[in-house]
Formats: sequence, structure tokens, C-alpha cells
Amino acid sequence: MEEKPFKCETCDKPFSCSSYFQTHQRIHAGQKLVKCEVCDKAFVTPSTLLRHQRIHSGEKPFRCDVCEVAFIQSSDLLTHQRIHTGEKPFKCNVCDQAFTQSSGLVKHRRIHTGEKPFTCDVCNKSFSDSSILRVHQRIHTGEKQFKCEVCSKSFAQLSGLVNHRRIHTGEKPFTCEVCDKSFSQSSNLHAHRRIHTRERPFKCEVCDKLFSRSSHFHVHQRIHTGEKPFTCEVCDKSFSDISYFCEHQRIHTGEKPFMCEVCNKGFAQLSGLLHHRHIHTGAKAIPK
Repeated sequence: MEEKPFKCETCDKPFSCSSYFQTHQRIHAGQKLVKCEVCDKAFVTPSTLLRHQRIHSGEKPFRCDVCEVAFIQSSDLLTHQRIHTGEKPFKCNVCDQAFTQSSGLVKHRRIHTGEKPFTCDVCNKSFSDSSILRVHQRIHTGEKQFKCEVCSKSFAQLSGLVNHRRIHTGEKPFTCEVCDKSFSQSSNLHAHRRIHTRERPFKCEVCDKLFSRSSHFHVHQRIHTGEKPFTCEVCDKSFSDISYFCEHQRIHTGEKPFMCEVCNKGFAQLSGLLHHRHIHTGAKAIPK
């Protein structure tokens, strides 16, 4: 192992060469000797300035010999090459999960520590990742920067736009390996799989009833809490389930989206259409 006799008294970082050690000390002293002629940003060493100047010049001298992607810094190239080699040198000492970058390990460790260092300055909600905080802050700003080019609907997250686009394309890339049913979102596939596994991981602590979907579980809890968060603006009637709320609103709008394919009669509720179909089939209707 290389001997490193020069040790920084401030941060305990060791160095093998006195020149590196002296350069490092400028970080703590706040001394910045060389300045960028383009943006006036100052740097401790000429080599750091040289790397910075590539931002302005667009120079990317470090190129991957596998996929030809180029980088400004050699360290970025080394990190990138792990995609091809599969190397993950940063390993969690709790669960052995490994990462290609140290930043990935730092973020992961917060799962075990529960640390949430990024706090929203509006509602004080805390997050483990700065990117999650930025997405959260759009709730307060109302910013929806991702816009559908077909219908102009906007989304706060790129993932929301990607999922939405499948409405227009009809794409369903997530397929059940048991019954081959396909879904536009992976979350819907995960929920569907529980039909086959009969898994019901969401349990009501009041009545012990089990649910396969978290959405069904949350709606059920309102039975016990009496919460009815969906209120009609016309008659002030409230509902615990958004589907019942939407059905109710059709009383006021007169909308009848469920159409009989035989006689074109419309119905506000699907149950009304199903009951009506017995007229055409001759089957005995189930009493309401």
C-alpha cells in the first residue's frame, strides 16, 4: 500500500505528495488562485480550471471505447464504463446491495438510517433524495413542465407523461407471465399478479379485512373514519369513493356515457346499461 505521510489536520485526508497536500489545504483556506476568463469563476488549481473550461468549449476528450459516448472528465468515463463491465464497487454494509457510484450508495443508506435531509420550505415535509424534493415542490408551485404533444395535458413528472402517452398509442408493455394480459403501467401489472398469487398485503387494523390493492384499502378505511373527501359543488353531497362521486355528478350534467349497442339508449351508470341489456337478450333481469 502506498505510504501517505502528509495528513490534513482539518479533515484527516492523507496525501503521498507534499504538493498535493499543499494544494488540498487551499480548499479549507478558501484560496482560489486561477480564474475562468469566460464566467470569472475561480479555482484552486489550474487542472480544475482546465476541466471547468470544457463546459464552455464543449470539449469531451474522454471517449468510451465500447459505445463511443464522450465525457468532459476521466472520472465520468470511469463511472460510465461500469455500465459495460457490470462493476459495482460501492457496497452497502447492511444489506449487501451494490452500486456503480458512491452517490448511489449514499442515497441508499438513508433507507436504513431513515435520514431525510431535504426539507420542503413550504410544508416542512422531508425527503431522502433532493430529486424527490424537487418533484414534491411542484405540488406547491403548480408547475407541470411535461406536456403531451397529442392532447396538451401536462404533468409534474416525466414518468406521468410517459404513462399517459400510452393512452394515445395503446401501448401495453407490461405483460402477465401467467395469463398474458397486458397493462400500460407496471404498477397495474403488480396489482394484477395478486389475482394469481391471491396475495392481499393491505390489512385493515380495525376489522382485519384484507385487500390486494392499496387504493381499495384506502377507500375501505373511510368506512371506519367516516371521511368523505369528494364533495359535489352543486348539491354539497359528499362521497368516500371518487367513482361514486363521478357517477353522482352525471345527475347534474345529464351525461350518459354508457350506450346500448343495440338501440343506442344511454345510461349514467354501467349497472343501468347491464340491466337494460336483458330487454334485448330475453334473459331475466336480476332484481335491483
